[in-house]
Parts: sequence; C-alpha cells; structure tokens
Amino acid sequence: MSDFRNFINGQWVATGNTFDDRDPVDNRLIGRVHEAGDAEVDAAVRAAKAALRGPWAQLKTQQRVELLHAVADGIIRRFDDFVDAEIADTGKPYDLASHLDIPRGAANFKIFADLIRNVPNETFDLETPDNGHALNYGVRVPRGVIGVICPWNLPLLLMTWKVGPALACGNTVVVKPSEDTPGTATLLGEVMNEVGVPPGVYNVVHGRGPGSAGEKLTRHPLVDGITFTGETRTGEAIMQAAAVGVRPVSFELGGKNAGIVFADADFDKAVAGIARAAFDNTGQVCLGTERVYVQRPIFERFVAALGERARSFKLGRPKDPGVNLGPLISQRHRDKVLSYYSRAREEGATVVAGGGVPDMPDDLAAGAWVQPTVWTGLPESSAVIQQEIFGPCCHIAPFDTEEEAVALANATFYGLAASVWTGNVGTAHRMGQALEVGICWINSWFLRDLRTAFGGAKQSGIGREGGVHSLEFYTELRNVCVKL
Repeated sequence: MSDFRNFINGQWVATGNTFDDRDPVDNRLIGRVHEAGDAEVDAAVRAAKAALRGPWAQLKTQQRVELLHAVADGIIRRFDDFVDAEIADTGKPYDLASHLDIPRGAANFKIFADLIRNVPNETFDLETPDNGHALNYGVRVPRGVIGVICPWNLPLLLMTWKVGPALACGNTVVVKPSEDTPGTATLLGEVMNEVGVPPGVYNVVHGRGPGSAGEKLTRHPLVDGITFTGETRTGEAIMQAAAVGVRPVSFELGGKNAGIVFADADFDKAVAGIARAAFDNTGQVCLGTERVYVQRPIFERFVAALGERARSFKLGRPKDPGVNLGPLISQRHRDKVLSYYSRAREEGATVVAGGGVPDMPDDLAAGAWVQPTVWTGLPESSAVIQQEIFGPCCHIAPFDTEEEAVALANATFYGLAASVWTGNVGTAHRMGQALEVGICWINSWFLRDLRTAFGGAKQSGIGREGGVHSLEFYTELRNVCVKL
C-alpha cells in the first residue's frame, strides 16, 4: 500500500492526518494520503519563495532548459512507474495512460523549455522632445510562487501543462493535486530530486479544497499567482481568495461542449469523432462533448450509429486485453453522474443506449462503473443539456439550418470547445468564427498544437495558455527605458 506524503523543500513530509486513496476499478484501498495542514502549506510556500533567491535563480536560461529536459527524460525513464500510478488513481485503460497521459506529461517540460529559449522581446526606438533618442526594451521576469491546483481527470498531463511553463519561466511552484489522484504528482517529486532540481522549486501539498490544503494555498499571502483547472464554482471561490492581495489567476473551467454534424459531413468520421469526444476517458474530459446537434436529413441514422458505438465499449481492468473504457474517478462522482441519468429518465428522455449501471464481475462490482449513454428527446432547458455532467454521455438533437445550429451551440453559460463536422469549407470557416468558444475543431476533436492559444470563453475560463500565450501569466513584462 502506498504512502503519499507531502513534498516540501525536497523532503518528504508526513502528517498526523491521513485519508484513503481508493482504486476506482474495484474500490480497494491503495494508499494513505497525508493531508497538509496550515504548517505544511506555509512551509511549502516559504520554501518556494526562498528558492526564488537561491541556486534556481542563478541558473542561466540554457541551464534551466537542460534541467527541464532532464525532468522529462526522468519521467520517460520511469515510464512504467508513472503509468502504474496514473492507472491506480484513475482506473483508465492502459492504452490511454501510456499513449496520452504520460508522454504528454513529459513533453510539456520540453516544449516550454524550448520555447523560453527562443522567445523574443519587443524593442522600440523613441524620438524624444529634445531631438534625442530613447531605447525601450521588454524584459520578462518570473512572477514568483505559483499555486497550481490540479484536476483528477488527466492528473499528470494537466499538472505539467502548468508546472512546465511555470518552471521554464523561472518561477517556483506549490502543487495541490486532487485528493483523488495523488500518485503522479508525488512521484514527480522523486524525479525532481533525481535530476537535481534545487529544493523548494517543486513542492506538493495534499488535501481537499474548502477548509483544507487547496483553500489554504490559494489564501496564502506569499503566493504570487494561482492557476486552476476544474469546475466553475471552485474557480469562483479561488478568484475570491485571489482578490485579497490582487493576485492574478489563470483558469480553465467547466464546459458543456457542442458537437455539430452537418448532413454533408463524412458520416463515418463524424460518428467516430463524436464517439471519442463523448466517451473517451469515460467522459471525464473538460473538452468532451455532451451536446450533439445533427442536421435533420441524417439525424436518425446518426443516432442509431452513435448508440451502437456506445454499446460496443469493453469495460474492465485497465491492463486486460481489449479494455477501452474505465470507471469514473470515484463513488462520489459516480453518484453525481447517475443522478443525471435518473433525471434524464424523469424528464422523458429516450434512452438510445446505456442509462444505468453495467453488470460487472464480482471482483469489479464495487467499482465506480456507469454505462456509456446516449439520449434524445429532451428540451434544451433540461438540466441534462444545460449542466456539465462529466460522464460518458451525450444528448442528440436535430437542427435544420446553420443559423439554428449556431444558436443552439451558443445557448450556454460555458464556452470551452466545440467540434464541427462538414464537407463544406465555407460552412467550416463561418462556424469557427460564430461559435463562442476558446477552441473550435473542424472535422476533428482533441487535436492540439501546443503552440496555440488554449482557454475558455464565458464561464469556461480566464486567460490563455500554450506557446507564447503562457508567458502572459507565468511572467511579468517589465519595460526598460534608456535615454540615449
């Protein structure tokens, strides 16, 4: 059984207060997590603040780049350990963890390290009133101590998506992983020590949110910026905490993303793409699709095809042959998802596929399993269509015109992502500009160029990350004006 301790100033710190970490596949106990209290959070933040003035601050850019490359190589060197930790926490299939989560988690360090080595700064020559000149040039400096609040759906990938650019820019971090997924953030501390990252640069405090490590971290006065991925209500609470001291925030929040399929789309590719968007990672993807709108001439055919896809998944242990869908993250989240399944039935939905709990073998019966589910027939005012469920489910509704599709997709408080499936290039460009989202995919889903801007519109987030856009949060831009 694992012992998940806090990682503070390069040392492992136990506490007297622990809670269980359970495998969502079968609900067995896999470890004890040491919850950080006031003293541990304060020690972690102060270690991070001190590291800003220590050996870390003396590294030249190239030395920092080489160190972050070593971190990435260290993750790959211990690839099996990270895959096992990710699977134990999340229950996701081995193929998904080994082909997406861990490789991308490592790559995030290299991508941002290489970026910081090559990014330019602006320079202006100013003519002065005395007929002289002044040279203005920009200098990017680290923001300071960054509080990193991580989600549980892609624990390593989304954590390093923040830690990578933060460290590349010369900041230090205090990471608070989800209480449901302590494994990979803790394991990364071992890699940091192995490759020689100075103490205090990377710290981990475990615990929950309100009244625990999450709230304590966001309220700590020595934290200079807070980045968070998770649900919108939690983002609102963090934003209130960050207002004290006027600390900047970077948020990727909830989504109720739409997939729009036109009659001229490649039918088979659209079905496969929407199936991925709705069911990958058991629907626990911020960018996933829970609302599907299909043009009326192909509506019935599409509903039948997507229902067949939903029924085709193989559920089971992550490393069993052919398994391509895991459980939800926890019993608590399972209860939430099943409450929406019940609500859909109560509101008169037609259940095309799923809609309940699958029959699992006795050794898996206690796991957090739900069926991949497809509905039709609900009004747009339904909670199932308006609220983020974060499970393997979607509702399909017909539309007739392009204008109607835009109106339906935009009728939400969220604005994270959308996908559009069409064979008409004009339709594609018009939809890409009309949809109120941070990213719009055309004839694809989850295709990410990490150099591009990423973030949400409306209540789906604040700020943009990715490529040079990450620098806006992780650095302060200072102007130097020299009178010549």
